[in-house]
Amino acid sequence: MKKLFLIHTINSFMDIIYTPHFKPLLEQYPDLSIHNIMDDTLLAETRENAGITNGVCMRILNYVNSAERAGADVVMVTCTSVNEAAKHARRFSQVPVFNIDEPTVREALGIGNRIGVLATLPTSPKGTVRLIEEYAREMGKTPEIVTRVAEGAYDILVSGDRPGHDARVVEALRELALEVDCIIFAQISMSMLPLPADLGVPVLKIGEAGIREALRLLHLEE
Repeated sequence: MKKLFLIHTINSFMDIIYTPHFKPLLEQYPDLSIHNIMDDTLLAETRENAGITNGVCMRILNYVNSAERAGADVVMVTCTSVNEAAKHARRFSQVPVFNIDEPTVREALGIGNRIGVLATLPTSPKGTVRLIEEYAREMGKTPEIVTRVAEGAYDILVSGDRPGHDARVVEALRELALEVDCIIFAQISMSMLPLPADLGVPVLKIGEAGIREALRLLHLEE
């Protein structure tokens, strides 16, 4: 049995992340088990400080170590706002650890030089932009990065109004599509949004790419 551990930073993770994106994997892969760790202070502290803190990094490292002791084969952090902590924890783990947006960033750099990052939380683009710049340096590229935040959309979503959330995201999405070669959705909470057919640029959803990477690391897919 392969064990995938997910580290979440929102208390609505069952509705927004696990049930729509990860639970279906259990039927597709009978030899897979998925386990969840949730600490909503991680995102709260990151938002309060406009960025990741040492305390957030240490707590995520502790959760990764706990997952490893519980038999994890792969650990994925599902929040882009704290993606730097996943990189830190990876250095001290014997099993693969990654943040859900890392595969999407690599994919975007292969599409074009103008990369849009769309989020519903102001802390999310910072982490994704840092990843883009880091991977771009390794690849010898100098992309132009354009960020947008669909203001208020996240709070609307957690209040239970997904249509209201989706309307705000689509409005920002259409504006950003006019300026870039591709767009990254900076949060998995955005990944259930049906995409307009007439955008004209690819939109990369971190949930899809993150799941593919997890399955690859678990040796369940090539």
